[in-house]
Amino acid sequence: DDPNVLEIWNNVFIQYNREPDKSLRPLPNKHVDTGLGYERLVSVLQNKLSNYDTDVFTPLFETIRQITGAREYRGKFGIDDPDGIDTAYRVVADHVRTLTFAISDGAAPNNEGRGYVVRRVLRRGARFARKYFKSDIGEFFSKIVPTLVTQMGDMFPEIKKKTSDVMEILNEEEESFAKTLDRGERQFEDYAQKCKLKDSTQLHGALVWRLYDTFGFPVDLTRLMAEERGLSIDDTEFEDARLKAKEASRGEKKAVSDLVKLDVHDINAFSKLPGVTQTDDSAKFGRKNIEGSIQAIYHAKQFHSSTNDFPADAQIGICLDRTNFYAEQGGQENDTGRLIIDGVAELEVSNVQVYAGYVLHTGFMKYGSFNTGDKVTCEYEELRRWPIRNNHTGTHILNYALREILGDGIDQRGSLVAPEKLRFDFSHKAPVSDAELEQIEDKCTKYIRQNCTVYAKDVELETARQIQGVRAVFGETYPDPVRVVSVGVEVEELLRDPGNEAWRQVSVEFCGGTHVAKTGDIKELIILEESGIAKGIRRIIGVTGEDAHEVQRVADLFGERLSRLEKMMHENEKEAEVKSVQQELNQLNISAITKGRFRERVAKVVKAQLDEQKAMQKKEMKLATEAVMQFFDKNKDEKVFVGRLPGVGANSKAVGEALNSVKAKMATKVVYLFALEGEEGKEGGKVVHGCYVPEVRCSFPNPPFFALPSFSSRSDSVM
Repeated sequence: DDPNVLEIWNNVFIQYNREPDKSLRPLPNKHVDTGLGYERLVSVLQNKLSNYDTDVFTPLFETIRQITGAREYRGKFGIDDPDGIDTAYRVVADHVRTLTFAISDGAAPNNEGRGYVVRRVLRRGARFARKYFKSDIGEFFSKIVPTLVTQMGDMFPEIKKKTSDVMEILNEEEESFAKTLDRGERQFEDYAQKCKLKDSTQLHGALVWRLYDTFGFPVDLTRLMAEERGLSIDDTEFEDARLKAKEASRGEKKAVSDLVKLDVHDINAFSKLPGVTQTDDSAKFGRKNIEGSIQAIYHAKQFHSSTNDFPADAQIGICLDRTNFYAEQGGQENDTGRLIIDGVAELEVSNVQVYAGYVLHTGFMKYGSFNTGDKVTCEYEELRRWPIRNNHTGTHILNYALREILGDGIDQRGSLVAPEKLRFDFSHKAPVSDAELEQIEDKCTKYIRQNCTVYAKDVELETARQIQGVRAVFGETYPDPVRVVSVGVEVEELLRDPGNEAWRQVSVEFCGGTHVAKTGDIKELIILEESGIAKGIRRIIGVTGEDAHEVQRVADLFGERLSRLEKMMHENEKEAEVKSVQQELNQLNISAITKGRFRERVAKVVKAQLDEQKAMQKKEMKLATEAVMQFFDKNKDEKVFVGRLPGVGANSKAVGEALNSVKAKMATKVVYLFALEGEEGKEGGKVVHGCYVPEVRCSFPNPPFFALPSFSSRSDSVM
C-alpha cells in the first residue's frame, strides 16, 4: 500500500474456471500471465512513478488542455484532486486511446456486444469532458485523435489508415449522445433528489433502466453519477426491469429449447476418452451418404456407452469418427438430417456443432438405441443443404460484385448463409443507392449465367495470401493450410502466377463452406434489402435459386395489380385500392430495386389522385358559389335560401366556400346549404351541411325551401 512502491509485474495464475454455483474447478490447461504492459515498461524506463507521467500520455494531456482551456495536468489523485480535473484528464486520455484502436479494428459503436462496450466508453468519457472540462460535446474526442495517431501511427498503421473514419464515427456518436445528455442528467438529478427526500441511499433499478432505455445512459455511467451523490444502484431491480422490457418487446416469440453444448471441461474429457479421435468431416464437401462409427454419446453433462436408458424426450449428442454433416461455422448454418441403423435405431439430427475438432450431432432418438462402436449411416438433408450451397456461392459472387461497383474499401464484416436467405455485412460509409444496387445485381447475374465451375483446394496460408484480389473476413483467424474457393478459375492456375492482376476479376476467397458445382445452379441472385446496422457497416439480404424465382413471381403479380390501379378512374374505389396497395407494398418480400420502382409508380398514382381531387374540389367550390349567387340574382327580394347544392358531392370545402361568398357579398342573407354524397334518391350517403345567419335578427314567415332527398344520419356540418 506504500505509494512509493511501483508494481511492475503482477503475476496471475490462470488455473480455475468459476462454475455457475461459484465453485472453482481446475482448468485442463493452466497459464501464468505476467501482467507487464507497455505503459508500465515505459514508466520504468523513464523513471516515473505513474504511467500518466510518461510521454505516452503527456502529449494527449497537452492537446486536451489546448482544446478545453483547462489548467495543466498535475498528477493528483483522490482527495488531492478536489476539482476532479486530473481525474478527467486521465479518463479522457485513456478513453480516446481505447476508442481509436477499437473503432480502427472494426468495433463500431452500437447496442450489442463489443459495439456496446465502445458506446459505453465514449458516453462515459463524454460526460467527464462536459462535467469537468465544461466542453461542448459533438466534436470533442475527434480533436484529440490526431495527436494519438502521431504518437502511435507508425507502430499501428491501421489507426493512421482509419483516422478519418474514426473521427467521423466519434463525432456522430457524440452528437447523438449530446441530444439526450442534458435531459438525462436533469432526469437523474430529479431521481436523486427524490431519493434524498425519502432518506434513501439507493436508486431504484427501474429508474436506472429508464435512464438507459430513454436517454442512452449506460448503467456504469449512472452508477458513477449515483456514487457522486452518495447513492447506490439496486442491480437486481435493474435486471428485473431489463428482462421485463425485453419480454415485452419479444411479444409472442416462441422460446427455443436449450441446445446441448460442450464446455471447456467436456471438451477436455472428450479428448481423454479411449479411442476417440477428432472427427473427419471432409465428406461434407461431397453429396453422398457415408458410414461413421459412434465414438461418444453425450447426455446430461456426462458421456455414456449407450442411449438405451435415456428418457424418451432426452436431447443427446453423438460424436462420430467421420461425418458428412456440416457443423455451423463461418456464417453457414448447420445441416440437419439423421443418423440411422436401418430398422434398428434412428437419431433425428436437428443441430451440428464442432468443438476443438469434435463434431457433435445433436437431436432426439426416434426409435431404438445406439451404443458406442455402432456404425451408422449419415444422411444429411439435401433439401436444406441445396439452397445453402446456392446462397453460399451467391455470397461470394455478391462480395466480388460489391468490390467491383463500390471500390476496394469494401471489407466483409459478417455473413449468414441460411436455406431461406443470404445476409452479407460489409464496410461502406454511405447507403447503397438503387442505381448501385442495380449494377451490383447485374454484375452478379452475369457471373452466375456464365455457368462457371467452382473450384476449391487447401493451400498453405502464406502462399494463399499472395493471390491477387483474394477476399477474407476482416479480423478472422484462418487455419493453415486454408481452403481457397475460386469461382471460374482453377486454384492451381491462380497459384502458378499469384500476383497476376487478372485474378482481381475473379471471385477468390478463403472459405470452409459448401458450394455449388457450377454457378448456373444458383439461377438468380435477388437483393431484397440494403440497410445500415452500425456506423460505416451496411447489410444486404438476398435470395437465390427457387426463392429468387418466387420473389420475382410475387413481384410480377404485384406489378399487374399496379397496372390495373393506374388505369382505374379517380373514384372512391381507387382511393381504397391505393391505400391497400401501399400497405401491401411495404410488407412485400421482393427485389429492393423492383420495390423502389413500384414505390415511384404508386407515388405517381397518389399524386395524380390528389391533383384530380384538388381539381374536383375547385370545380365543386365554383359550382356551389355560383348556385347560391344565381339563386339570389334571380330572386332579388328573397332573404333566405335553403337547399341542396346541385352537382356538388359531400364536399365541406365547397359548402364553406359558398358560405364565405355569401358573407362577403350578401351579408344580410340567410343561407342553409346541403351537399349529398351519391345519387339523388338513394339512401345511405354522407351529408355535408352548413349555414350562415347574419347578426341582425330577422323574421321570415315563408322562407323558400327546396325539397331534399332522403338520407341517413351520417353528416358533417360547416358553420
